[in-house]
Amino acid sequence: MTKVITYGTFDLFHEGHYRLLQRAKALGDYLIVGVTTEAYDKARGKLNVVDSLVTRIENVKKTGFADEIIIEESQGQKVNDIRKFHIDIFAIGSDWIGVFDYLKDYCKVVYLERTKNISSTMLREKNSPIQRIGIIGTGRIAERFIPEARLVSGVSTQGVYNPHTRSAERFAEKWEINAYPDKKDFYAAVDAVYIASPHETHYEYIRDALEHGKHVLCEKPMVLVQKQADELFAYAKEKGLILFEGIKTAYCPGFHKLLGIACSGTIGSIRNVEACFTKLEKQESRELTDSVYGGSFTELGSYVVLPILKIFGREYDELRFDVIRGKNGLDIFTKASFLFPSGIATATCGLGVKSEGRLLAAGTKGYIVAEAPWWKTSYFEVHYEDADVVEKYSEIFLGDGLRYEISDFLSMINGSSSSEFKLTRGESAAMAGIMERFIREEGRKKRGDLA
Repeated sequence: MTKVITYGTFDLFHEGHYRLLQRAKALGDYLIVGVTTEAYDKARGKLNVVDSLVTRIENVKKTGFADEIIIEESQGQKVNDIRKFHIDIFAIGSDWIGVFDYLKDYCKVVYLERTKNISSTMLREKNSPIQRIGIIGTGRIAERFIPEARLVSGVSTQGVYNPHTRSAERFAEKWEINAYPDKKDFYAAVDAVYIASPHETHYEYIRDALEHGKHVLCEKPMVLVQKQADELFAYAKEKGLILFEGIKTAYCPGFHKLLGIACSGTIGSIRNVEACFTKLEKQESRELTDSVYGGSFTELGSYVVLPILKIFGREYDELRFDVIRGKNGLDIFTKASFLFPSGIATATCGLGVKSEGRLLAAGTKGYIVAEAPWWKTSYFEVHYEDADVVEKYSEIFLGDGLRYEISDFLSMINGSSSSEFKLTRGESAAMAGIMERFIREEGRKKRGDLA
């Protein structure tokens, strides 16, 4: 008898789960299905699990494919289960290709083809529908999105659109999703859109997606003109849709904790905020060759401005930019200096100059410091006048962090407003205004409102 084992969360059970179990069963004579506990899902970074363990087990049982169902509770259990149950084949979805190759020492490992199309008629909870997400853009950030999205329950990455069809086809083939040459077909197949295209295309894509009735998660900077941000947020509200700017730092747990302590009065009244983020890009990269939309501030400015606006608010009295430019005139290092009614702040970023990157909030009783990479806030300290008194805080930051913004995006689609304060519409619009001012002062020629 050939024994097969597979594992999964099986939350919001749908036809993709059904087909995986069907294929796994076809590999042998006896199928064991491991269903993960809520605690284990949390430990491995899966967010938004909706169904209880009992419900998930019952849904697996109803398929009739499982000869035996077990509970997966911890890391390392798979090896022990394979030995314990004398497993011949370990089967798992092809979106995990390579991850479980280490099990080949114990049994045959089979990666089962992913179900590309999750239809609107699939089995799902009425109050928590699975959102079929389509991606616009096939660059570096889009590559990070898919593995992060699969760790958020209630999301299925359906397909990709890029006006450069061959690029979309290559991306779709790699990630086993659909490529849509026609935008109409793309919109018809999805419930929400993730925009990871070049900065200058964001406005048109957002507007187009909203016109087609789709929720939108857009990479930062969402737009580069404040009135465009105001217009798009108003349009989304009118249509009853969610428009969400993806600055992952805003949604990560550690940054949240840091802001809570900073604004609690623990370090007194905050008078100074300093945020720095630099990385060295290759000279031939888009960020350092696009004479209109490239440069340090348009690429990294959203990160360093974020904590300043969260702590001091959106109303500043003065703003000055000091810039170091490369040979082609693009900024390779920029410092934005703010004067607020109650304090001062500097936002520093660079793609061609390396600096110590940290976040500092200084108050009348003490200061908070998070060292680089503070934009993935996992650790920070609170210091006081007494140098012996140091409070240390840590918080988990999983993967690339995109799962946090995806999770909050999904929650807002499902009617929760509990995440809205993490990055408000007003703050997103204010960031667009700061970007707009920087671009104007740099004298870069733009189309439309920035011409």
